Amino acid sequence: MLILIGAFIVIASTLGGFMIAGGNPLVLLHVSEFVVILGVALGVVVIASPMHTMIELIHKIKQALFGKSTGRGDYVEILKMLYEVFMVGRRNGLIALEEHVMNPGQSSIFTRYPSFTGNKEHMEFLLNGIKPVIDGKIKPDQLEELMTAELRAKDEEKGHPVHLLGMVGDSLPAIGIVAAVLGIINTMSAIAEGPEAVGEKVAAALTGTLLGIFVAYGFVIPLGARIAGINAAENQTLRCIMSAVAGFAKGLAPLTAVEVARRGLDSTVQPGSEELENILKAMPAVK
Repeated sequence: MLILIGAFIVIASTLGGFMIAGGNPLVLLHVSEFVVILGVALGVVVIASPMHTMIELIHKIKQALFGKSTGRGDYVEILKMLYEVFMVGRRNGLIALEEHVMNPGQSSIFTRYPSFTGNKEHMEFLLNGIKPVIDGKIKPDQLEELMTAELRAKDEEKGHPVHLLGMVGDSLPAIGIVAAVLGIINTMSAIAEGPEAVGEKVAAALTGTLLGIFVAYGFVIPLGARIAGINAAENQTLRCIMSAVAGFAKGLAPLTAVEVARRGLDSTVQPGSEELENILKAMPAVK
């Protein structure tokens, strides 16, 4: 919602200032300039990126417009779930976690946290971290390096739409100049029509330059920054899972492993240490 409010402020302040200066917003409405600039920008996206990146870009834009960020309450739920998993592993041995990991849809633990299990990426990351320890395929002190490599790969993949938007944003002012030059060429062919016609076509050409800069710095580049922020928030959740699982695998007590994960969170979403401890201790005994 905030991104829509921001877009409204950008448009309203630009048109409002133009009207206060005596301008008529209708003179900015030249369909040909919109077609050139937005069409070329779309072509740049198609040329510069493979299909999966374009699909991911659309997904990220929808997430930026309508998605819900992970809040403090969500992290409390994640930490509670991790604590339950670790308690089962501590009391009954790591082999007891196998039934939960191999069939999470039927797990008595995971089914209590649908908001987490509904996120395929987060769930897979958690399971990929626990499985090697249960199987004995990796030493506990090697797990963090393994999960870090996976996290790094995910971070790089998520950065592709951001880089693409940055490239489009950098290109739009130059695309606006292209639209303006086309407008000037059109103006030269209309000189014989008189000053009024020439003035109208020059205004249309200048609108092309304005539109390229306006769309780049008012929308595309800020949108890229918003998506980068979303990626950072998603990576924070994965780091939270990684630090807790790696700590538990190294022999930390469940409460300590969860506390390590809590301390790695931003202050805006971080529950208090004493508050979290009281929440965890008040949970019913897990089997």
